[in-house]
Amino acid sequence: QVQVVESGGGSVQSGGSLRLSCVASRYIRNVNCMGWFRQAPGNEREAVAHIDVMRGTTYYADSVKGRFTILQDNVNNTVYLQMNSLKPEDTATYYCAATWDLRCGQPSLSAVDVAYWGQGTQVSVSS
Repeated sequence: QVQVVESGGGSVQSGGSLRLSCVASRYIRNVNCMGWFRQAPGNEREAVAHIDVMRGTTYYADSVKGRFTILQDNVNNTVYLQMNSLKPEDTATYYCAATWDLRCGQPSLSAVDVAYWGQGTQVSVSS
């Protein structure tokens, strides 16, 4: 059983920065893709950024390009989401995702394709 554990999140003012961390433990050979999705109240869960940890291919949602960076640490099976220049519209619950999917790093990967989820961490950005 793959366990996905997140840390980070919190409340910041607009323009601030936060860093999320996620580690996928055990049976890591069953996972090639790790990333972050987010869900605001009343909205569907949407992809923010994901990375193929074997090939290094990355995907970013248009809304976060240039502000968010996904980083991988393969030694520790960890990915990070560095979030800069945060905006109120970034407010949501952020979920770490881990799965095996060759579409990782492409826009076509969606929440229904993810096998394993973290518990979610709240990010709140005030104006």
